Amino acid sequence: MSRVILIGGHGKVALLAAPLLVSDGHDVTSVVRNPDHVADVEATGASAALLDVEHATTEQIADLVRGSDVVVWSAGAGGGSPERTYAVDRDAAIRSMDAAAQAGVGRYVMVSYFGAGPDHGVPEDNGFYAYAEAKAAADEHLQGTDLAWTILRPSGLTTDAATGHIETGAGVEAGKVSRDNVAHVIRAVVEHPDTTARRILPFNDGFQPIDDIVANA
Repeated sequence: MSRVILIGGHGKVALLAAPLLVSDGHDVTSVVRNPDHVADVEATGASAALLDVEHATTEQIADLVRGSDVVVWSAGAGGGSPERTYAVDRDAAIRSMDAAAQAGVGRYVMVSYFGAGPDHGVPEDNGFYAYAEAKAAADEHLQGTDLAWTILRPSGLTTDAATGHIETGAGVEAGKVSRDNVAHVIRAVVEHPDTTARRILPFNDGFQPIDDIVANA
């Protein structure tokens, strides 16, 4: 059993991942900023913790995650202003990484997106630019830490039911993946720390069992 902190606990992927992690016997705490979301989180079997990570300090986040085994970042500004996108998807994410290191948490799982990185190719006049830049900075910072990190890069998200199968590896181009499958990938990554540390996993829906992919480096 692991103690899992799920930041962005009321997000669509997190609400799907929490019950999977709970069913595996993990102690899951889902972090939300809105008290109105506590009941939804607790309905998954997870415990709820209230913290506005956008405005929380590194020390406040460290206090929250201290004693846990893995932090899963599944939060996001959800569009809107570039300023808020940078504040959440870059700055708050980076503070959470520093907090995890400060608190002695060994593992960190980042839910990023397919194509993230300094060569994301999104033009500055595109509405997606701030998000692409924020994620590139956050992913780069994480890779420079001593945490046992895993970066998940799902492609375009759908509301389809999980198939339990994805595709990844050389030559795979951005496509579509269900949020439910992303949740199952998070579950598998938490279950397989030895094969997922310091690994970047871009993926789509596909035909390979998730556990087979995740369990084999």
